[in-house]
Amino acid sequence: MSRLGDGIVWIYHERQDALLCGQHALNNLVQACAFSPGMLAEIAQQLDQMELNYMAENDEGGTRSKDYIRRVAEGSGNVDASGNFSIEVLRSALLTQNNLSLPNIRQQGILDQMDITDIEGFICNRESHWFAIRKINGRYWNLNSTKERPEQISHFRLAAEIEGLQQEGYSVFCVTDALPPPCTTNEGRERGLPQYWWKEEDLVKDKTDAVTGATDPWKNVGSGMRLDGKVNCEEEKSNLLENLTEEEMLQMAMDASMM
Repeated sequence: MSRLGDGIVWIYHERQDALLCGQHALNNLVQACAFSPGMLAEIAQQLDQMELNYMAENDEGGTRSKDYIRRVAEGSGNVDASGNFSIEVLRSALLTQNNLSLPNIRQQGILDQMDITDIEGFICNRESHWFAIRKINGRYWNLNSTKERPEQISHFRLAAEIEGLQQEGYSVFCVTDALPPPCTTNEGRERGLPQYWWKEEDLVKDKTDAVTGATDPWKNVGSGMRLDGKVNCEEEKSNLLENLTEEEMLQMAMDASMM
C-alpha cells in the first residue's frame, strides 16, 4: 500500500537518452523534467566565461597570458563535445532552480551531523556517467538512467551501496535538505514525460508488468481536451524529441546555449 494518504505514489525515472546522463540525474533527483540540455549548456557557457574573466583580471598578462590562451584553446571546461556536464554545472543548476546545495559526501562534517539514511538524495559520478539515488516515500531508489526501471535500496544496504560505489571510483554528492515531494496525483505527473513515471506499489511488489504513466488506464481521467484540439506542450515536446537522432538532440542543446 502507498503511505502518503490515499494517493498513489509515482516514481520518475528518465532513461538514458544520447549522452545526457547529467540532465537525467538531476531530473530524477527532483522527480520532474525540470532541467533541459539547453539550460545546462547555457550554465556551462556562463561558468566558462566567469572563469575566463577571472583569469583575465588576475593572471599576469591578462588575456595575453599563456594560461589564458591555453584555457581558451582547450575549449569548455564545463561541457564536452559529447554533452557531459561538469559537477559545477549540476551544482549551479540545482542551486538556481531548487535552492539546494550538492556537496561531496566526504566533505568534513556531513556524516558527523547525520546518519546516511537521513540524507534525501545522492548524485553519483564516475568519468562521464552520472546517476541519482533518491529517497521517495520513505524508501531509497537507484534511479540510474541506464537501468530498465527504478531499483529499491533498503536502508540497511544504503551505507554499503554508497561505500561500494566509492570503492569503484565514483564521487558521491548529496542533498541534505528537503527535496521536492513525491508525485501523488495525475496533475503532478504533468511535470514529467508519461513513459518515465512508475507506480511505486508495483515496483515494491516487483511486478513484471508494473504500471507506468504511459500504461496507466486512468491517465486521462479528468485531464480533458483542449478546445482548439492541440496537444499540450509536454506531449508536443515528447513527440518532437522522439523523431530526433542523438546528434540532433545534442546540437539543439548547444544551439540553445548560444542564444
